[in-house]
Amino acid sequence: MHVDEIVDAHVLVVGSGGAGVRAAIEASRYGGVVMVSKTIAGKGGCTTMAEGGYNAVLRDRDSVDVHREDTLSGGAYLNDPALVDALVREAPERMADLVRWGAVFDVTEAREVAQRPFGGQRFPRTCYAGDRTGHEMIMTLLDRLDATDTHLYQEVSVVDFVKDENGAVAGAIALDRDGDVVLFRSDATVLATGGGTQVYDISTNSAAGTGDGFAMAYRAGAELIDMEMIQFHPTGAVYPYDARGRLVTEAVRGEGGLLLNARRERFMERYDPERMELSTRDVVARAIATEVLEGRGTGRGGVYLDVTHLPAETIETRLPVMLEQYLAYGVDIRREPMEVAPTAHHIMGGVRITPECRTTIPGLFACGEVTGGVHGANRLGGNALADTQVFGKRAGEFAGKAPARSGRIDPARIDEVTRMLGGFYEGAISPADVRKDLKLTMWNQAGIFRSAPDLRTALGHVRRLADKRLCAASTVNLLECCTVRNMCTTASLIVRCALLRPENRGAHVRRDADVATEPATSPFSHTYVSLTREGIERREAAA
Repeated sequence: MHVDEIVDAHVLVVGSGGAGVRAAIEASRYGGVVMVSKTIAGKGGCTTMAEGGYNAVLRDRDSVDVHREDTLSGGAYLNDPALVDALVREAPERMADLVRWGAVFDVTEAREVAQRPFGGQRFPRTCYAGDRTGHEMIMTLLDRLDATDTHLYQEVSVVDFVKDENGAVAGAIALDRDGDVVLFRSDATVLATGGGTQVYDISTNSAAGTGDGFAMAYRAGAELIDMEMIQFHPTGAVYPYDARGRLVTEAVRGEGGLLLNARRERFMERYDPERMELSTRDVVARAIATEVLEGRGTGRGGVYLDVTHLPAETIETRLPVMLEQYLAYGVDIRREPMEVAPTAHHIMGGVRITPECRTTIPGLFACGEVTGGVHGANRLGGNALADTQVFGKRAGEFAGKAPARSGRIDPARIDEVTRMLGGFYEGAISPADVRKDLKLTMWNQAGIFRSAPDLRTALGHVRRLADKRLCAASTVNLLECCTVRNMCTTASLIVRCALLRPENRGAHVRRDADVATEPATSPFSHTYVSLTREGIERREAAA
C-alpha cells in the first residue's frame, strides 16, 4: 500500500469527543488545526452519552480545597496532585465558557446553575442538564468549533503516529472510509481518543471505545500509568440482552434512587452505612457484584434500582432519558424498579501527562480519558466531563504554542505502517472472532475481582490472540483489523499492570492479596504502575 493523500497542519487533534473538540477550539487560536474523527464528530465518543453531570465548585459553602480532597480520597490517593489541582481550580472557569457559548443547564429559582449530589462528594457540586448533560455540552462545543477554521476529517481512523528524525511525534497515518491512506503532518499532535472498555464483554462505551489511543501511544514509546484501574460503573442495564451494560446514570441515585436486592433489602447498609447509595463507584460496584455472587441478586443477575417513591414529575423532568430508555424496554420506572448490574465504564489509567498535557514524547500532547493520573484508582462521577474541558483547553493551548517542527519525517516509519496494512489482506483469521474471544476473556478473567492465576490465564490468551494473522477481506475489514490489533494491545496493558499490583486499591481488587489492604489515607502512599515498550515497573511518586 502507499500514501494517497498528505495533509499539513500546525496542530493535529485525534478524536472528536468533549476533550478533542475543546482542544481544537483552543488550538485554533494559534494556527491551522486539523481534527481527525473515527466517527461522525461528536457522535461516537462518550461525552455525548454522559448523562449525570459536570463537577464544579459554584457555591460559597463548597470550596476547591474540598473538591480536591474528595477527588484524592475517592481516587485512593493514586491521583497526580498537580493534575487534580488543575481540575478543581479550572472546572468552574470551563463551565463558565460553556454557559457563555450557549449551553443550557438546569437552574435554580435564583437562576444559578443547579447542582445535584453525586457519590463520594461532600457537597452537591454536579451541574446538569436533566440527564442529557454530555449531549448538551458536545452540541455547544461543536457549534463553537464551527466558528473556527478547523478542518474536520470525519470517519477517518488514525492507525499510528509518525516521528521525525529527532524522535518527536510529527503527525499520524490514517485510513479513510474508502481504505485510502492519509498522512497527516503537524507541528504538534493532541491525542484525545477517549477510553477503551469495549475490550470487555459488557461496557457502557460506544462502539468506538476500543482503546486505540492507549495502543498507539504505547507503540510510539509514550509512558502509560495505572492501566489496571478500570472503573466498573455500578449500574448498567441488565436486559434486554442487546442493551446489557447500557449506562443507568448515577443521577438516578443522586435524585434519591434506592438499591435493593432480591429480598428487597437496602443492602448498601452492609458496605457503606454512612454514604449508602452515594458511596464511591468502586464500593457500590463491588457491593452489587457481591450481592449477586452470594445469591441475593435477581434472576437476571442484577439488583433493583428503585425510584418509585419519587414524585412522577421529578422523574419526568430530571431523569427523562432514563424514563424514555426503560419505557422502550417495557418498564415504567415511575411504577416499577429497574434491574441493574456493574458494567465496564472508564479507564482511570492512561498516557502519563504533565499539567500542560505534555506526554513523555516530544510533539505529543494528550487529554481526556486516554490520559492517566487525574482520577487515581477511582473516578468520582461528574469529574470526567470536567476533565474533558479543563485538560482539553490546556492541551489545545500548549499544543498551539508549540514551535514549528524542524525535523524531517522518517520515511521508514511510513513504509512500516503501510506494509502492516497490506499484510492484513494476506491474513487468515476473522477480526470479529478475535474481538469476541478477547472481550469474554477480559470480562471473565480481568473483571471486578481479580487473582494472579486468572490474570496470567488472561495474559496468555490475549497474547495468543494478538499473534493471530488477522484477515481483511475488504476495506471495512481492514479497519476492523487495525481496531482489534489495538484492542489486544490495550487488554494486554491492563492485565500486565494488574499483575504488578498485588494490593487492593480503588477499583482494583485482588482476591489473592496476602493481606486485605485498607484504602489509602495519605498521598504518601502514591505507588503507581509505569509501562513503556522498554518494560513495566512499580514506581514511587513524590508526595
